[in-house]
Amino acid sequence: MLVATTFCIVAGGPFGLEDIVQKSGYGGALLILLITPLIWSIPTALMVSELSSALPMEGGFYLWVRRGMGRFWGFQEAWLTIIGSIFDMAIYPTLFAWYIARLWPYMGVGHLPIVVGTGMIAVCVVWNLFSARVVGRGSLLVTVLVLTPFIAVVGLALAHASPHVPAPAGLGRLDLLGGIMIAMWNYMGWDNSSTVAGEVEKPKKAYPRAMFWAVPLVMLTYLIPVGAISLTGIDFKLWATGGWVDIGRVLGGTSLAVCLMLAGALANMGTFNALVLSLTRLPLVMAEDGFLPGFFTYRHPRTAVPVVSLLVCAITWAACQGLGFETIVIMDVLLSGLSILLEFFALIILRVREPGLRRPFRVPGGIWGAILVTAGPFALIVLSVVRAADESIGNMNGLVFAGALMAIGLVLYWVGNFMGGRKRRG
Repeated sequence: MLVATTFCIVAGGPFGLEDIVQKSGYGGALLILLITPLIWSIPTALMVSELSSALPMEGGFYLWVRRGMGRFWGFQEAWLTIIGSIFDMAIYPTLFAWYIARLWPYMGVGHLPIVVGTGMIAVCVVWNLFSARVVGRGSLLVTVLVLTPFIAVVGLALAHASPHVPAPAGLGRLDLLGGIMIAMWNYMGWDNSSTVAGEVEKPKKAYPRAMFWAVPLVMLTYLIPVGAISLTGIDFKLWATGGWVDIGRVLGGTSLAVCLMLAGALANMGTFNALVLSLTRLPLVMAEDGFLPGFFTYRHPRTAVPVVSLLVCAITWAACQGLGFETIVIMDVLLSGLSILLEFFALIILRVREPGLRRPFRVPGGIWGAILVTAGPFALIVLSVVRAADESIGNMNGLVFAGALMAIGLVLYWVGNFMGGRKRRG
């Protein structure tokens, strides 16, 4: 079930790849989808495997950074993740409503998309109240249901393949860097499942095993459908957000298009639901550390679900619906990517400061191996900083806006220390 939960958190299906193809062409998209996990996903999965097997505690990456780098950086890790999640979590209800509107167009009129998205959030809140195990079982079911229509897509695409279709090209197309940013978003989230380690059976073995299976599963889920469609001669310029529905209509008619609409809605709901499980544990452990009011520590007496944290997070995410897709992706990659870099730094520092820490799984190569796996993600985050400088949030430059959000984290740390004292976890 941890594999399914991780798959839903990271991917949830091939949905979200459409803009990569549109920006980079089939050749560029396939190259991006192949190379990005080699320098982004695999290093992150190795880092998560080592730290989650060595420190399998509820709070996950927040506690890794706090233990390796101190309370200040632990707080910044949590803050970057939380503000990154505001951008990330705003997009899934929007896309869910968009797919529903493709099936029932009147649902996309006026304020109805926000109503539909809010309804999806409410369902996920109730779903998460039943415990992490129930969410994990649901993720397994969602994975099967979402991937089933793509078996038909791949089969029909191969049947429609033409020997006269030229080899995929596209390295010089439109916005290659923008495509890389979207691919980073599609391949992001490997660390999120670590926050529920306290609710996972035998986490020291479960996390490395989940990473081992989830990484190739996500890669194949992305590469196989795009590769198959590239053989059909369908113009890559026709791809747009939600383009799988139109491709399904071309390949299999209305019935396949409807299946892909429903799968798209379910995939966004499944990813949102799995991320709710992960992200709502952060305010809980931050409250236990004295950074947030004590009522965030309230758990359901039977399921141990952090009820107050769940409700506050859900209300915040519901209020942030309706932002532009590409802007959300770039800001999320930048802010969440910086938090992932802190996790890599914690990996290196803990290797130096606590060489005797029992690590059931180790990134191979000693300290230099830990440094080496950090290099690829570090380079991609530098690229995301460059790309954010070209974006605007309202009238503000995207990079300046991100810097302002990070500066708020510095202020909140000192306010939290002053108001909450030096309370520590037991």
